[in-house]
Amino acid sequence: MRYADDVSIYVRSSRAGARVLASLERFLWRRLRLVVNRDKSAVDRPWKRTLLGYTMTAHRQPKLRVAPASVQRLKVRIRAELRRGRGRSLQRVLAAVQPVIRGWVAYFRLAEVRAAFEALDQWVRRRLRCLLWRQWKHWHTRAQRLMQHGVERLRAYRSATNGRGPWWNAGASHMHAAVPARWLNHQGLVSFLGEYRRLAGVA
Repeated sequence: MRYADDVSIYVRSSRAGARVLASLERFLWRRLRLVVNRDKSAVDRPWKRTLLGYTMTAHRQPKLRVAPASVQRLKVRIRAELRRGRGRSLQRVLAAVQPVIRGWVAYFRLAEVRAAFEALDQWVRRRLRCLLWRQWKHWHTRAQRLMQHGVERLRAYRSATNGRGPWWNAGASHMHAAVPARWLNHQGLVSFLGEYRRLAGVA
């Protein structure tokens, strides 16, 4: 059985796109006996299509960026890893997540838009704060851990007994103060943006 690679063809108008698509379908069938997958093939704006996990911006001079679907697939993978990490130390969790982050950034290092990397850094840090909040379990343990991380006593007790869920607390100021980005980095967290800058050789 033969397979064709994914390909994108850019033309000036939707009419030209429809004409080229029909011509390609005829050529591929008559000459190579290959069937074009109509579910994956379409005439559309470049920024509405994806190719190998990438898409483009809608600017006059378009830039390559990571497709939203690629970001969502990564989040699913990291969520699964963090769920397995509820009974493990933070260092072991970070050791498991580190190759996932490095591999993903290495694949998407050609992206010209950094927004996805910055947003993922923020999201992962919040997921890790959420994991810690769950691991601390009881309010008195949470208050103790917050104080150990430098949060003032009264604020620590008020935060530990606020009745809010783990995800809310992970985004709250007391967890940002107790578990800042630099502390997570020191524990072994790899930054998406930092890794992208390293691979791309940009500041």
